[in-house]
Amino acid sequence: MKRRTLLSATGAAIVGGALARPGTSMAATYGGYAMAYFTESPTMAAANYGLHLAVSADGLNWTPLNQNNPVATPTLGSRGLRDPFILRKQSGGFAVLATDLNGTDWNYQSQYLHVWDSADLRTFTGYRLLKVHSLATHAWAPEAYWDPGRGQYAVVYSAVTGGHNVLMVNYTSDFVTASAPQTFFDPGYDAIDGDFVSVGGVNYMYFKNNTNSTLLGTRSTSLNPGSFSQYTSGIGPGRGVEAPQIVKSNTADTWFMWGDTWSPNGRFFCWQTSNVAGGAWSLLNDRAYTQPLNSKHPGITPITATELTNLTAKWGAPAWNRIKSYNFPDRYVRHANNVGRIDAYPFDPYQDQLWTLVPGLADSSGVSFRSVNYPDRYLRHSNYALQLAVSDGTSTFRADATFYKAAGFADASWTSFRSYNFPDRYLRHANYVLRIDPITSSSSTTDKQDATFRIGA
Repeated sequence: MKRRTLLSATGAAIVGGALARPGTSMAATYGGYAMAYFTESPTMAAANYGLHLAVSADGLNWTPLNQNNPVATPTLGSRGLRDPFILRKQSGGFAVLATDLNGTDWNYQSQYLHVWDSADLRTFTGYRLLKVHSLATHAWAPEAYWDPGRGQYAVVYSAVTGGHNVLMVNYTSDFVTASAPQTFFDPGYDAIDGDFVSVGGVNYMYFKNNTNSTLLGTRSTSLNPGSFSQYTSGIGPGRGVEAPQIVKSNTADTWFMWGDTWSPNGRFFCWQTSNVAGGAWSLLNDRAYTQPLNSKHPGITPITATELTNLTAKWGAPAWNRIKSYNFPDRYVRHANNVGRIDAYPFDPYQDQLWTLVPGLADSSGVSFRSVNYPDRYLRHSNYALQLAVSDGTSTFRADATFYKAAGFADASWTSFRSYNFPDRYLRHANYVLRIDPITSSSSTTDKQDATFRIGA
């Protein structure tokens, strides 16, 4: 179950990947992005079905807001959401739509969507349920766009009719009441998670083929129900994928498409293209992007630089960091049985990868890594191996737990960590276990990559 996405309308200007609205965002210059999502993790330890927000300056590396806690929580229907979507409205401000489903009961029936209004994504008002059909089924992964020909918003979602999921549509001017539903797209097999974008006067919809868990692209010169036809083959990362989300770079003629997987649960992949019409997407290396912690089913919209600043000021950036490996960028520094190591994201306990970088215990100009879930413990080296331990108050412990940040050996925009008391040695991984070893500019490429990390959220 899934997804939402951007906006689309024939003949309208495109700004930052979303459809520009007459009178409001025509003149907007976007300087960042907001993502809506909910959270789950492999063992469901992180499951939370409220509305979460993250922001990004580049559309690839994301910072969770509100300490990765929800900024709004449904109180009607199932009292939980999935698949949130953010729409920038014609009149200004936003509407937030979401699936009415608290958890993973795919047999749960709801004829409603959760809806909030928001002037700025800092406050959420007018919470309500929007009825979209009267069928004995669900309404999954809503997405909305402005249809200029009708002078109304189209709300597209997945529901079962004729024995399988199709994409349905209702039209509304206020997200309070909506027209009768009609079939928007039916490929003849189970289809969910429609995502829309308009490029060069052509409207594109990507969706999930729910029979084989690949993403497919369709297109139309209109926005009429039944007018979209497939133009790509299946797209996937070598495992099942869903929840396509397409967004344009604010700074280049490049488009990104996100997809969500569930094995393991809560892992995003990202593709890019400079030619949406061509339908060929290149899978990005994990080094290029970082998703919000435990995020599921992203809904991304471009925002202005002022909105980005205001959202961060309102909700706050995390008090903790995650640290990504350079040459194994799907892996993060974590502790396991008090051993420092790097493991592939996602995993549980997810808190094992969260660190508070505090002033160095031996020198405040350095840093020490304090565990979030064991806040009395720090990463320190012992016999050159990194372990998580409670400070014994000695100068030796403080020295062993202190590191200096330096430009990354493999990439100067990343970070390497030099040991305080063994200044020729740097933090690195070997067979996924953390240790300190001598590293210099003349060290092997592998050694320098092993000693390079990205500090993020």
